[in-house]
Amino acid sequence: MAIGIGMALAALAAGVSIGMAGLSSSIGVGMTGMAGAGAVAENPKQFRTALVLQALPQTQAVYGLLGGILIMLSVGMFSTPLKEVSLMTGVAVMGVALTIGITSLSAISQAAIATRGISASARQPQAFGKFVVLSAMAETFAIFGLAGGVLILIGLGLL
Repeated sequence: MAIGIGMALAALAAGVSIGMAGLSSSIGVGMTGMAGAGAVAENPKQFRTALVLQALPQTQAVYGLLGGILIMLSVGMFSTPLKEVSLMTGVAVMGVALTIGITSLSAISQAAIATRGISASARQPQAFGKFVVLSAMAETFAIFGLAGGVLILIGLGLL
């Protein structure tokens, strides 16, 4: 079974969506984990606060995975035999992948906000909810990217 260039490009697109989002989330989780480790070392009661704020940048990886799965479904990657996918369709789904992958970089800025929230929560525990909201605001761009990618797939008649 030969894989055509369109399907190969679609597979690359799915990998870009999943990989960029996963990389961004892993950087974000690492940043917040370092801040959390410092806060917990000073006060073990800070673990719950640190854990919640550390979890927030992980969601971009979920959006990237969902985008990758939608790309694979839209080109019939799970069908047997594989569907023929045109080069231009492969290019179009790469655009979807880049939309999702690039907006997933918001996990890094979200982590920067969350790291400040972890350290600030040690001084002002009552403001924890506000730090969660501030951190979550950065995530909206990844949601917009996923929504945009889905709309592109729908607009092209692939979903």
